[in-house]
Amino acid sequence: MLLVAPVQAGRRRAMTHELGTDDDLLQAVNQVRSDIPAVTHWDYSARVQTVHRETNPLFHDVILRFKQKTGVAVVVNTSFNVRGEPIVCTPADAYRCFLRTEMDYLYLDGFWLAKHEQAPRERDDSWTEEFELD
Repeated sequence: MLLVAPVQAGRRRAMTHELGTDDDLLQAVNQVRSDIPAVTHWDYSARVQTVHRETNPLFHDVILRFKQKTGVAVVVNTSFNVRGEPIVCTPADAYRCFLRTEMDYLYLDGFWLAKHEQAPRERDDSWTEEFELD
């Protein structure tokens, strides 16, 4: 993610609160600025990372299918962890994080896992007292 690019004008939403004119600066900064709000910064920029079929055919196809379903050829690239926890490093970490959060699906080592198809686990929410979910 070395590049920063402006979000296309057709995807932008007009700001209802201008920076510097509102008493609540947080309200101005946090308003939705496009139809892809998870990647649109306050100044209508986005950090860009591209995926080419030649170098990563599986992930390229995932993005292509997402575009076919939604009309948006953008996915969010983020770290895999819950705020305050270390980043997931092993398949066991990934599975544990998947079961403890609101994720519906996990792709792990060539397998799609659906939350509703997993064996019930004894619920232990004690970890939420230490780590706040987003």
